[in-house]
Amino acid sequence: VPFPIQAATLPNSLAGRDVLGRGRTGSGKTLAFGLALLARTAGRRAEPRQPLALVLVPTRELAQQVTDALTPYARALGLRLATVVGGMSIGRQAGTLRGGAEVVVATPGRLKDLIDRGDCRLDEVAITVLDEADQMTDMGFMPQVTRLLDQVRADGQRMLFSATLDRNVDQLVRRYLTDPVVHSVDPSAGAVTTMEHHVLHVDDTDKRRTTTEIAARDGRVIMFLDTKHAVDKLTKHLLNSGV
Repeated sequence: VPFPIQAATLPNSLAGRDVLGRGRTGSGKTLAFGLALLARTAGRRAEPRQPLALVLVPTRELAQQVTDALTPYARALGLRLATVVGGMSIGRQAGTLRGGAEVVVATPGRLKDLIDRGDCRLDEVAITVLDEADQMTDMGFMPQVTRLLDQVRADGQRMLFSATLDRNVDQLVRRYLTDPVVHSVDPSAGAVTTMEHHVLHVDDTDKRRTTTEIAARDGRVIMFLDTKHAVDKLTKHLLNSGV
């Protein structure tokens, strides 16, 4: 069963309309734009350094999530997908773009760097997605985003997804979206209203045992820790305990 945002936007996005989607993280919006982007790009082949579709995201983590979600579908359609983010080897990313990629998932800063180096051009991009646009503007990416959007095809399709429509996001909508179809997901849709909260005061000596008991309960359990090292350590302990 599709998420509400998918059922609402896919008919329009598949038809090539500009889309303004309001939905939180976890609302299913990645496939709402991703499936249309892939379906409309399928059958075309990108020249070196000239992608055909672009997804702009604010963070490296979100870029990875989008890449992970779209990769199986891209492979099935014979589309090459490149992820372009800071904190990773720019040389390797440049090499991927030189080899040709139909779809690029990127953070604004790193994509700008690759364009400045001559490793990427956006004049063949026919479908552009801005995901979590409000977060992008909050993080100060507005000048880079507008510079990038000015380089994609003027007659292309644009889809913008945002939890809020503050002044900067509204500015992007007015400037870059043409007669967009607007879809909103009720913020309360899918929200858990029956959750109980419990606080356990546990001695350090009992913490490990209590954690193991909670993790071994029926059903799914999510545990949050403060560092990656702590996560690795707890994971090892739980596996050794047979959880």
